[in-house]
Amino acid sequence: MEARIVEFAEVLRQNGVRVATSELLDASRAATLVDLADREAFRAVLRTTMVKRSADRAPFDRAFDVFFSGAVSLLQGVEQALLDELAATGALEGDERTMTLATLNRLLGEMSPLTQAALRGDRARLTQLFRGATLQLDFSRLQSPLQAGFYSRRLLAGAGGDGLRTDIGAIEAELQRRGISTEGFEWVSRRLSDLLRGLEADARHEVERQARARLRATSDVLAERSFTSLTRAELTQVQHAVRRLAERLKTRLVRRERSRRKGTLNVRRTLRRNMSWGGMPMVPVFRARRPRRPDVVVLCDVSESVRNVSRLMLLFTHTLQSLFARVRSFVFVSDLGEVTELFRTLEPERALDLAVTGKAVSLQANSNYGNALASFVRRELPGVTRRTTVLIIGDGRNNQNPPNVWALQEIRRKARRVVWICPEERRAWGVGDSEMDLYARVCDQVVVVQSLSDLDRLADQLVPAGAH
Repeated sequence: MEARIVEFAEVLRQNGVRVATSELLDASRAATLVDLADREAFRAVLRTTMVKRSADRAPFDRAFDVFFSGAVSLLQGVEQALLDELAATGALEGDERTMTLATLNRLLGEMSPLTQAALRGDRARLTQLFRGATLQLDFSRLQSPLQAGFYSRRLLAGAGGDGLRTDIGAIEAELQRRGISTEGFEWVSRRLSDLLRGLEADARHEVERQARARLRATSDVLAERSFTSLTRAELTQVQHAVRRLAERLKTRLVRRERSRRKGTLNVRRTLRRNMSWGGMPMVPVFRARRPRRPDVVVLCDVSESVRNVSRLMLLFTHTLQSLFARVRSFVFVSDLGEVTELFRTLEPERALDLAVTGKAVSLQANSNYGNALASFVRRELPGVTRRTTVLIIGDGRNNQNPPNVWALQEIRRKARRVVWICPEERRAWGVGDSEMDLYARVCDQVVVVQSLSDLDRLADQLVPAGAH
């Protein structure tokens, strides 16, 4: 009890009550003469020996009620989980527990705002501190999850993390100075370390939230940006998105084919399988249904005005080539050149570079859709069948050359479908050297694709979600 009375004397001094060493000794001796279970007798003994001025009576009574009321209320505002853990684990008991709480109480007012909020479990104050630090931190260069550690450290520092570490060191040093046991010190140190790790995790979660928000914002902007205005860095990002979209489409089609894998009932095999049940068809056997995948032919304008669109659409179709029985790709400006072999033998990015930079056809000529369509009919039309879907990618701007609509009509006559993917809005069709209004009348479908969002919608048209 003597140690607790010493701690109580410190609490009184912190509250403006002067207690001399001689008075402390008198209080300790007097306490041995009363029944400690008699709370009011114990209060009277301490007040008689420690209080000299009438003005000190009220501070004494408040301090006594707090200090000798089970200690749980000693440290007002300290995180309840810490106090609950003290009570449940018995890690600190008796005088040591009281001394620890008194030390925290004495130091709390000198601690940084972050430490005070953390010890009190004040989530609103912690949120306020982190929000303020977030506003001061420049997240403009946050582009990768790998940067989360760096930014979370800066965020915690901005919220007062350095002060928190200093405060933890001060608490540990003071407890050691006051003679806390090794076991007690280890428990307190471990608990304070947990507190620090929790705040570090909070900082990291906030940085990750910022990163997700920035990624969504960037993705939303890129999704609506015209392909023709993308920078090289943005084009790379969109290419990754195009490949993810194509993979999603492949997964969707595979699921659809699985749901359709059963064909008609095979009567002969069903009877043979069910001989043990007297020929009753207990286990029906169905004919396997082979997926009927179309051939695809891609005709892609690679002139300067549509090169970004062409690059992305070629990447899209060739990422999807496993969905088709066969994919043949041709590029053109005026002349027509086949690039199927490039995509069969090279990595897609390398094949794209060669396909759109003049390795397959000359880029010096002006766009001539009429000549390209006529060349395809003369050289490649025999390869088009009722299983063939023809995708034409381009803006239909023909530089006043003959449009040769007849050639597109021939392709349409032989093909299963002709789909034209145009990067220009419909209001521009037929304006200037555009022949899109003529070509659109021949096609089964014309889709305006100017952005990633448009391409997403095209994918849903090609393979609708939930279709069977």
